[in-house]
Amino acid sequence: MNTQSLDTERSFEISKPISGQPLVIGTGFKASSFKQGRFDGLMDPLVMVDHFTMTEPTFGAHPHAGMSAVSILFEDSQGLFHNRDSLGNDFDIAPGDLYWLKAGAGAVHDEAPRPGARIHALQVFVNLPARHKTDAPASLHIPAGEMPIIQGPKHRVRVTLGESNGIEGARSPALPLTILDIGLGQHGDFTHALPASQSVWLLAVRGDAEIQIKQASAFLAAGEAIALRTGSEAASIGIQSEAGAHIVLMQGEPVNEPFVQRGPFVMNTMAEIETVEAAYAAGELGSID
Repeated sequence: MNTQSLDTERSFEISKPISGQPLVIGTGFKASSFKQGRFDGLMDPLVMVDHFTMTEPTFGAHPHAGMSAVSILFEDSQGLFHNRDSLGNDFDIAPGDLYWLKAGAGAVHDEAPRPGARIHALQVFVNLPARHKTDAPASLHIPAGEMPIIQGPKHRVRVTLGESNGIEGARSPALPLTILDIGLGQHGDFTHALPASQSVWLLAVRGDAEIQIKQASAFLAAGEAIALRTGSEAASIGIQSEAGAHIVLMQGEPVNEPFVQRGPFVMNTMAEIETVEAAYAAGELGSID
């Protein structure tokens, strides 16, 4: 069980770089896992992120409630990721695609590699505020070909979700979130404008990078993540790499509410967790045919 409570009046803050915790399940799933409790509350609205490779079915059908489960496939994935859920979706997610499942009041979900596939991706749990935890489930599939590209001499940025540098991508079916899949060449750099009162989380998928914002700077080594809060003023974040890097940036407004996580459920109280667990046991969160 994880709990978190946030101060709503924070000024600019930045965490230290954090390495993911190894997570291996069976013979076909290997991940580096990042959880909100290690980032001093600065990861909000993100609850956890798993940077993973999957080569065979691992989890089977499972429930979610009170949050959104987001799958971000990197372009170097090989083969297809079969997605099914209790909303009636049954299709393949291709390399570079995004799938957002807003579980809300509850949904059942299953994703598994097709035979011979190697999926390289992020699995992200995004919190929902209390007023949306009982919303009807909703989903969004964004094919890679529909994502705008910001192209420069030494950077290529996929606007997977949200907006950057005046370029707008798709919008989530839940609260707004910007997700940028950033490729930097040798001596490459990229700048992204941040509104006030935003949380930002960055992961170095490959390579090392220097992060600069306001008067702060941080070195992000491959496999490390960092979180920050812009505070009451807007800012710009600069990302530079000498040798080249692959960076993911996620930005959103913090929920700023206490929450409890138990497995795939993220609610505001333990009583709500117990209620949704009972609902799932009774078959009330739906099923996958």
